[in-house]
Amino acid sequence: MEVDDHDDPYFFEDHLPSMIERLGCDGFMGELCNGFCLLMDVSKGLITFESLKRNTLILGLHDLGDDDIVCMLAEGDMDGDGALNQMEFCILMFRLSPGLMDGSKRWMEEMRINDT
Repeated sequence: MEVDDHDDPYFFEDHLPSMIERLGCDGFMGELCNGFCLLMDVSKGLITFESLKRNTLILGLHDLGDDDIVCMLAEGDMDGDGALNQMEFCILMFRLSPGLMDGSKRWMEEMRINDT
């Protein structure tokens, strides 16, 4: 009997590599920045516990507990301020995507070639 990964509650389908293929590097980075802006606290310019908790419904994560939100922030918080700035968010998105990690060297080369 074949198991459908989509029935697994922990299944994660990585769409980021296909987004890069479709949008190109500049378009993809623009979309990541749009995602950051959607989730951030406008007055602070950061993704905070409060802003992420407020947006859990948009993300389809309405069952997410406060501890889970704290852990999500801690995963990407590189400067220890308890929130994510835009760079931390983008780095976290790359780190969480197995497909992006596999293809990141190729995309960096493409970006370097396009910049020259």
